[in-house]
Amino acid sequence: MTAPAEVFTALPDPGQANSVADLVERLRLLKVWAGDPSYKTIKDRVNKAWTAAGRPASELTRRSTVAYCFRSGRRRLDTNLVLAVIQALHPDTGYVTQWRQALRVVGGEIEAVSRVRVQASLPPDLAGFTGRTRELDRLGHAAQNGQTVVISAIEGMAGVGKTQLAVRAGHLLHQRQPFERVLFVNLRGFDPDPAQPPADPAAVLDGFLRLLGMPGQQIPHTLDARVAAYRDRLAGSRALVVLDNAATTEQVRPLLTTTPGCLTLVTSRRRLANLRPATHLSVDVFTPGEALAFLAQAVPEIPVGQDPHAAARITRRCDYLPLALSLITGHIRNTPGWTLTDHADRLDERHRDRRLDTGMEMALQLSYQHLSADQQRLLRLLALHPGHDFDAYAAAALTDVDLATAQALLESLRSDHLLQQAESGRYAFLDLIRAYATTRSHDEDPPSARHAALTRLFDHYIATVASTMSTLHPAETHLLPRLAPVGTPTPVLTDADRALLWLDTERSTLIAVAIHTATHGWHSHAIRLSVALHYYLIGDYPTDALTVHSHAHHVARQIGDPSREAHVLTRLGGAYGRLGQYETSAEHLQQALGMHRVVDDPVGEGRTLACLGALETRRGNHRLSAHHLERAIDLLRQVGDPAGWARALNNLGFVEARLGSYRLAAEHLRQALLLYRQVGNPAGKATALTNLGEVEAKQCLHGSATEHLHQALALCRQSGFRAGEGWTMNSLGTLYVGLARPAEATEHYQDALAIFREIHDRAGEVSALNGLGEAAHTAGRLAESVTHHTAANTIAAEIPDRDQQARSHTGLGHAQRALGSPVHAHSHYRRALALYTDLGLPEADQIRTHLAQLDNSSAEQR
Repeated sequence: MTAPAEVFTALPDPGQANSVADLVERLRLLKVWAGDPSYKTIKDRVNKAWTAAGRPASELTRRSTVAYCFRSGRRRLDTNLVLAVIQALHPDTGYVTQWRQALRVVGGEIEAVSRVRVQASLPPDLAGFTGRTRELDRLGHAAQNGQTVVISAIEGMAGVGKTQLAVRAGHLLHQRQPFERVLFVNLRGFDPDPAQPPADPAAVLDGFLRLLGMPGQQIPHTLDARVAAYRDRLAGSRALVVLDNAATTEQVRPLLTTTPGCLTLVTSRRRLANLRPATHLSVDVFTPGEALAFLAQAVPEIPVGQDPHAAARITRRCDYLPLALSLITGHIRNTPGWTLTDHADRLDERHRDRRLDTGMEMALQLSYQHLSADQQRLLRLLALHPGHDFDAYAAAALTDVDLATAQALLESLRSDHLLQQAESGRYAFLDLIRAYATTRSHDEDPPSARHAALTRLFDHYIATVASTMSTLHPAETHLLPRLAPVGTPTPVLTDADRALLWLDTERSTLIAVAIHTATHGWHSHAIRLSVALHYYLIGDYPTDALTVHSHAHHVARQIGDPSREAHVLTRLGGAYGRLGQYETSAEHLQQALGMHRVVDDPVGEGRTLACLGALETRRGNHRLSAHHLERAIDLLRQVGDPAGWARALNNLGFVEARLGSYRLAAEHLRQALLLYRQVGNPAGKATALTNLGEVEAKQCLHGSATEHLHQALALCRQSGFRAGEGWTMNSLGTLYVGLARPAEATEHYQDALAIFREIHDRAGEVSALNGLGEAAHTAGRLAESVTHHTAANTIAAEIPDRDQQARSHTGLGHAQRALGSPVHAHSHYRRALALYTDLGLPEADQIRTHLAQLDNSSAEQR
């Protein structure tokens, strides 16, 4: 019998998997490749590794659970367990990383998180809203008590107007007593497109928290923590939250406010009966009277004709369904010379011919047939758009027309109720109409035409993203993908504020496009989007960066392009680092480093080494950080990458200053400053000046330190660089503490603290608080010093920032010693010493001196 290792000479490649079934099949092949160990053996290996990592016995796995991982027919996989099984079968870091990426892409973990649009206002109210008096009264009563209201329908019933009722109620309630906060989201509970899955509540909370003023870097990563932060932000305010098109109770429950005075409206095709406490309001089709009133208000100018009951016949043929009636009234308004009797007769004919079975089908077909050829084509192609909503530029790209024509066509479709206006200048489909238009597109547009339309759309988005990056990050323009000029209109985004607004508005659409291009064959587009979006996403949206780069990595592996794969791995490593997953970040960066060397890409190698240096700084490994940065500088200097070289020099100067090598730090910072001036990077220049000023202050070069810090401050204010302004103010405070001028130091630290709190920079906040504590101690205000250092210590422990923790304990030790509490001072000094020693920083020697002085003083007293 042939041995398994002889049968499988190559490891199964998870990157080629396109479904959960594919992954399970590759997992079974890996088991055979590894010698076909028993499930018990695999279980024992997994549990041994988990036990060594500190997992309690109650959380260890069982044989049956391991065996289930290999069973076919699975729809989902336990990612953590599968990765542990991979580790047990083939403990190679790079191979485990490949499986991690494949699990994220194929398992759908990313898609649900990435594509959800939240709004801080309600959609526009429907001017011709009719009826629903009883339902609106019940909603008004529930609002008085701040209840959760579930607006549901007969199971499976779509088009009865649940969303419009919730929006109408929201507008009426807001008019009576304005809400302080309004939040709206479409949860996509029943979208017919499998590429539009129900929104993940964690993603919704991410969006809500941003709207409520929480910066991206402070948003927690776990669902429970996001729920707590969300409810805390809404506490004490009167808010309206509309959760539209919910799928399940589990999707909704984390999004409930539980705050007195807040009203939550939930719409769903299901009743969500187990969502308690809640008021449940079932919405049916219009009553005959409501349907007639709706028709009369919508088309008051249309003559009745010979049959006085024509309106009743029309509403009956529409099954009294609000959406069907809206579509029919649009058709009626655009058929000049016809009476209501003519329309009723036409509907009766179609019903007798059995061409359509329901009022909804009939309304859609009639509305579509009435459209011009251009309108029909736009409706069909818009249904192919992978995002939830779109603007006139996207419509122009899909149809290859000018902007004015696209805008006019969109407005005509909106007036016929075939599109909704999501926000000003943006449009969206109702689920039923998108499904109908998608079917029409597949029936009428050949695959080549659909492919061409989507290619134009994706070209449009990449070109526009590249334009925004050129505006926001001009020093990195040389890294952007090379593009041929697009033939369709794009917005002019040469102003930084407009560029950022466009990115923020289109973010969820861009993520959807990145996923679609990666999973439907537009491989080059997926990778180019990964490049172009990186600097925008990595700052405030690291989870989205992970989504985009994970799909790009999957593509790069599929097409066998190691150079592109290496660059994507570097970006992935950066995203994991921003999320605090330092080990995973290091794995990706090390893998990228090896691949850059294999393909002989010194630019990629240098930038990856710089990323590793920054990562090790965050981990507190300053000497290893300096080693990586020095190698990066050598490479980037040799290949002529001044922007990357300057950033690495700046980071190295910062690290060397922390290690106490002030002369070398100043030398590198001056080199970085020259390069930043050459490439025209004002933010980089200001950062280098600030770092240089702080180093000079520590060298007692107070004149040049003052000059450089004021230059940095002016540059920050000229360019609107608020974070840089805060850090420069903070460094000026440090300078004045060293000059024994506590009043001026306090003023600058207070200004820095105000900026850091304004921009929600927690690292800056803790540094400024520690500075205020040191200034207060210098001024002899010891109780105030304790207050500031205690506040700093609390935040530093939360972030975490071990360097600032040590600094706060040092300040508390000084204050307690001056207050005559040697026991408390000793305790704080010991904590500071442990932290500084672990970090390998020179302050450890200073703390040892203070401890020795305390010990000597105590011995003398004895």
